[in-house]
Amino acid sequence: MALISRKKKPYPISGRLRTYLQSHGRIKTLPVSFEMLGNYQDAITLYDKRGRDTLWQTVLYPPSIREEIEQSLVETYATLKVSGRMQLMEHLVTDRIDICTWGNTAPFRVRILNKINENFDYFYVKRADASRIYGLELEHVLSPNRIEFLCSGHTLVEEHIAGIPGDDFIAKWLDGQQLSEIRLAKEFVKFNVRCFVRLLGDMHSGNWVVDITPDFDETHYRIRAIDFDQQSHEGRLRVYLPQFYKQNNAIVFIGIKCMTQESYEQYRQEELTLIASRAEAEKDRLADLLDTMSGDNLGTPENVRMLRTELAEHYEDHRFHYCETMGDLVRASLELLPSHHALATIPQARSSLP
Repeated sequence: MALISRKKKPYPISGRLRTYLQSHGRIKTLPVSFEMLGNYQDAITLYDKRGRDTLWQTVLYPPSIREEIEQSLVETYATLKVSGRMQLMEHLVTDRIDICTWGNTAPFRVRILNKINENFDYFYVKRADASRIYGLELEHVLSPNRIEFLCSGHTLVEEHIAGIPGDDFIAKWLDGQQLSEIRLAKEFVKFNVRCFVRLLGDMHSGNWVVDITPDFDETHYRIRAIDFDQQSHEGRLRVYLPQFYKQNNAIVFIGIKCMTQESYEQYRQEELTLIASRAEAEKDRLADLLDTMSGDNLGTPENVRMLRTELAEHYEDHRFHYCETMGDLVRASLELLPSHHALATIPQARSSLP
């Protein structure tokens, strides 16, 4: 089983990463900051509709700053969603601000309410962490999902990723009569491949959601990562394979029951080909991202050495031994995709064998 026993420290945004984000429209001047939201006066436990503790707390601000903070959050939401055109957002208000104190970066979750129809949406304000930013960018470029986020100073603002939390899905949906076991198992294989190829770790059931789409004769599932803090950080290979987290066992067992080895390999190769296709479509951006990532420190030297050894043994490929950083390891992993021409512009690892 995979296990992460301690919190990862945040990594600062380097000048090189900030230049990359600026060139791709991710840097904006925002009216709110993570530090500003930390000036709350009190916090109360937030319970769900069944009266269970959500592990989030709703924060309360002094009257002297509450109005300013609430307006700043609406303006930030407008910047994230409609490039700051506030004339489209005059009917919105900040309805609630929650904090998750046990998270790596103690994120704030903001609920924005439409006063006209009482519809609402969420977004997040977090302390900027380079690992998470690289994870978000790799998700945007290589996965089937586009994701919006912005950076301002040391603050990271992210859109909400909608879906049924993985642990709730496993607890409540696996016994349903409408469950398509083989389609769910197929999607989990593809999710497993996506995480491993780009080295996204810690994908237990609390860190992904399920998006369910009814099709004309069946149901389609998509599993989406929602936590990117463990992008290319740990040294153990199994950390990057969701199949090895005990919290995911119920879905793993469904796959073992209803999938043959031939089907598993088919679905794995399908997703590898799709990732290669996305890499080809975004080759210039991906080359820029990986070049930036290779020059950044995202893991301890011990973790880099451990992971490159395990990857070299897993793939039986010596190129991993040349890698000096976590970014180099991600690049080497992507070079093994079925379509090598997609990565032709990605610079090679810079070091010689240790």
